[in-house]
Amino acid sequence: MEFPAYLATMPMHAITEIHGEPGLLARFRLEIEAFDEPARERLTAALDLAAELHREDRRVREPYLNHLLRVAIRMMHHYQVRDVDVIVAGLLHDAVEDHPAELAGPDTAGEPTPAALDALAARFGPRVARLVGAVTNPAYDPGRDRHVQYREHVAASLDREPWARVIKVSDFTDNGVGVIHTVGPKVARSAAKYRPLVPVFRDLIARPDTPLSAPVKRHIFAQLDLAEERFSAILDQPN
Repeated sequence: MEFPAYLATMPMHAITEIHGEPGLLARFRLEIEAFDEPARERLTAALDLAAELHREDRRVREPYLNHLLRVAIRMMHHYQVRDVDVIVAGLLHDAVEDHPAELAGPDTAGEPTPAALDALAARFGPRVARLVGAVTNPAYDPGRDRHVQYREHVAASLDREPWARVIKVSDFTDNGVGVIHTVGPKVARSAAKYRPLVPVFRDLIARPDTPLSAPVKRHIFAQLDLAEERFSAILDQPN
């Protein structure tokens, strides 16, 4: 399949709508050309594993892999991340949460999440596993509001892991700013879930130890403003 020469400048949701998964894969390959060969091999291996684990998964109207590609591409292109561990963890950020048993293997007894993280550490290193663990939701107390527990987990987990903030804010941008690309009842549910996280991310990204340049932080703050604008349009309109 041929893609336009301006693929590298297209917004990711435009690539998604026009060219689908093949277009996002082509854009990913363009982005990783900036890395040396060992780094490209690691990134390709992570992409292959993500594609295998999420092969049957869908996000409303699209393959789940599209979301993972956008998270990784956003970090490379808009956030100027060149730390390969962080991009690998971005591609695999939902692997342990969604497919722990597949990662852990058939011989694992008991809770598969620790074994899944061990499997990631064996394949991509302990730092990748730690970053994925930081953005993996824990088991929630069924007696408490899930959204409240989610926000508590995000704030506590990212407080300790500056690079995990970078992964999570890219994930949030895809889900929050990208909420207008969702359809049906999930639009309002997603807006209600993610809106309270806007001030949390403002605080986390503004911290001096968040490893992003000042221009990138300004870009993220603008995206958070856009997310809030869209949440307001969804949730605050009169009946």
